[in-house]
Amino acid sequence: MCRVFLKYYRLASSTRSINCGGAGRLQRNSAIMRQLEGTKCSFLLCLGISIIIFSFIYLRTRMPIQLKPPLPSSCRPFSTECKDFLPGMEKGVTWHRRDCKVESYILESHLQCSDLITNLHFITRPLSRVEEVYPLAFILTIHKELEVFVRLLRAIYMPQNVYCIHIDAKAAKEYRAAIQKLVSCFPNTFLSSHSEIVTYAGFSRLQADLNCMKDLAKSKIAWKKVVNLCGQDFPVMTNLELVQYMQSQQWRDKNMTPGVKQPMSMRYRTQRQYKEIVGSHVALKGLGLKKRPPPHNLQIYFGTAYYALTRPFVDFVLKSPIAQDLLEWSKDTFSPDEHYWVTLNHIKEAPGSRIDGGWEGNIRAIKWQDQEGTVHSGCKGRYIRRICIYGVEDLPWIIDRNSMFANKFESNIFPEALDCLEQWQRNKVLSQATVPIEPSWPLATQSNSSNSSSYFNISAGA
Repeated sequence: MCRVFLKYYRLASSTRSINCGGAGRLQRNSAIMRQLEGTKCSFLLCLGISIIIFSFIYLRTRMPIQLKPPLPSSCRPFSTECKDFLPGMEKGVTWHRRDCKVESYILESHLQCSDLITNLHFITRPLSRVEEVYPLAFILTIHKELEVFVRLLRAIYMPQNVYCIHIDAKAAKEYRAAIQKLVSCFPNTFLSSHSEIVTYAGFSRLQADLNCMKDLAKSKIAWKKVVNLCGQDFPVMTNLELVQYMQSQQWRDKNMTPGVKQPMSMRYRTQRQYKEIVGSHVALKGLGLKKRPPPHNLQIYFGTAYYALTRPFVDFVLKSPIAQDLLEWSKDTFSPDEHYWVTLNHIKEAPGSRIDGGWEGNIRAIKWQDQEGTVHSGCKGRYIRRICIYGVEDLPWIIDRNSMFANKFESNIFPEALDCLEQWQRNKVLSQATVPIEPSWPLATQSNSSNSSSYFNISAGA
């Protein structure tokens, strides 16, 4: 448009120099001049607007990006069922999430790391001396759901800890690139030096943990215990509560690997040989070739694949001939991660072992379908592979059990459950802090009926 105005402006300038004879021509030229003078004004107005727009763009690129304000219009509102977990909702307080789509924020953002960490509300200082002097190590094995991973990482992240992220080798390149982008912002977080193509119930799942253990053994951070997680876990305890639990009289200098002597119903897993169909499933070898007895006359145990292990025990796993021989023997078994850790934790040679241990250790809150009516009253979400994908109505059971972590969550199926638990857990984390709370750490703001807004009320709410 401005080019048209400029054309007319030049025409007006040239018209002034034309010697037009006669009154008729003079009147006609006067009309033309008035029209062109109006065009000149429009051109100058357009030019002024253009200068303002380009000045705004220039200043925006030069100014540091500030913390994102709440975006309630584009955020999924908290479910009314969250009133049992978020303080004040039953009295008319409305909670507003400060971010909504962390996945797209990472994929599309061009922010510097400092701004990314701030805008995603990561905690940047140890919250107590107790936690600072007892750093933990975490192994996270993931393959999908970027948003759930980011929310899990920021829920467990503390600057004194160390985190090894194992990304399934068959994960999409875009997914790996996004994880790498976020992980590179933290000096205590890194990707595993070697990635496995993880197969459900295969040896590759055990190997993924071992790859991270080898990396963590080289860490300069003096971590005390290592905990393994998957991408569908979420913490129930705070970092402070994890440290206090692991330092309790029962677990101080001890490994946590819940399990019992292998029952008859599970012996098929280690009495026959299996092969891993890479990236797909595990199948019997041939007609089910029989396996030789375990090395060193070991008693095989059966238990959970999740654990909390001391650093000396990890060194034992990586260096001991007993551990290495059991590892080799386990390569053609079914779901070896459910017998390997718990078996080693029942031998006297292993540091921190519990020879007479059973199912002790409150590691995971899981609703198994075959435990309905005994351990729990049913899944309020939906069963997938006999495990409950939690809905909001499952949260009271999870919170009441007060396990270290809960499994499983899926943001695409029941997003409200993760929303409520995440906010409840962050409120609890900040309410226990012994240091001043930074403005970026709360995940939500709250407002009452008078429309006044504030950060969260320092209260766990449950």
